[in-house]
Amino acid sequence: MTTAVSFQKISRYFGPVRAVDDVTLDIAEGEFFAMLGPSGSGKTTCLRLIAGFEQPTSGHMEIFGVTSEGVPPYQRNVNTVFQDYALFPHMTVLDNVAYGLMVKGIDKPTRHRKALETLTLVALGSFGSRRPSQLSGGQRQRVALARALVNEPKVLLLDEPLGALDLKLREQMQVELKALQRNLGITFVFVTHDQGEALSMADRVAIFNDGKIVQVGSPEDIYERPNTKFVADFVGSSNVLSPAFSKSAGGPEKWASLRPEKIGILPAKVKPSPGQQSASAKIVAAHYQGSISRLNTRTAGGETINVSVPSSLGRFAEGDEVMLHWPKEALHVMAGEA
Repeated sequence: MTTAVSFQKISRYFGPVRAVDDVTLDIAEGEFFAMLGPSGSGKTTCLRLIAGFEQPTSGHMEIFGVTSEGVPPYQRNVNTVFQDYALFPHMTVLDNVAYGLMVKGIDKPTRHRKALETLTLVALGSFGSRRPSQLSGGQRQRVALARALVNEPKVLLLDEPLGALDLKLREQMQVELKALQRNLGITFVFVTHDQGEALSMADRVAIFNDGKIVQVGSPEDIYERPNTKFVADFVGSSNVLSPAFSKSAGGPEKWASLRPEKIGILPAKVKPSPGQQSASAKIVAAHYQGSISRLNTRTAGGETINVSVPSSLGRFAEGDEVMLHWPKEALHVMAGEA
C-alpha cells in the first residue's frame, strides 16, 4: 500500500512549547484519516506541517515519497479547507472555485469548465453566478471544498471544516464528505476535536494529547479498546475504573474502561444472568434524555459508574439501590495509565 504522508520523529517547537513532540505516523493513499484531540494537542500543527504552512523543528516528513522539509505550500500537491471557508466576497461562486486555476495560468474557458464540473460534484452546479453572501453556511462549506478539489490534490486537508455548522447540517455534511471521499478515492486528512465526527467518517483515527499521538487505530479500536485513561475518557466518556475495582470484578489489577451503554441495571435483589459481572450500587443522580436515561451511580467501594439505559426500562430515581451488570468482555483492561 502506498504511503501518502509519512512523519518520522517529527517535532515542532514554538520557543519552549513543544506543539508536536516526536510524532511518527504513516497515512495511506486513499485513506480518510482523522486527527482527534483537545485544543492545543498538536493536531492542527500536524496539519499545517503537511500543508507547508509550518516547517518541522526536527524529524523527517514525506508526501508520496518526496521529502517535504523546506518545500513551500504551492509546490505540494495538497490543498486545505479551513473552518472559516475564506471565500472572496466580491467574486462569484464560479470564480471563487476557479481562482486557484487562474493563479496557475489556466485560460478562462478551461478553468470555468473545470470549476463548474467540481461544483456539480458537490451539488452546487447551478450556483456559479451567486456571491458567497447569498449562500447558506452549508453551501459556503461546499464551495470551499470545491475550490480545494478543483486543483486535483493528492491529499486534501480539512481543518475543522464543519465547526461553524449547526448540528443537523453538520451530521448531513459528515455523510456527504465520506461519500465524496469514497467517490474521489483521494487521501483526506481531517482535523477535529469532535469525537463523533472522527468516529463516523474516518477509516483510522489518531488521538493527540500534549503534542503526542497516544493511540492510532480504527474507530472501533479507539472506542472499544482504548489504550489509556485519557483515550477512554476523551472518546465517548467511558467509565475509567480503578485497578482495585477491576480485580474485584474478576479482571487483572489494572486500570479498566467500561462504556456506559454496555452496562445493564436491575433492582438490587435481582441477580443478573450467569456469566455476567456485577456490582451493587446506589443511584446518586438520574437524568432523563428522551430515548435514554443517564444514571450516575456509586458502588459500595466508592467507585463512580455512569450508566446509559433505554428509558423504556422504566424510571430510576435518586437513592435507588440497584444491581449493575455487564458482559465480561465489556470490561476493557488498559495498557497504560496516562
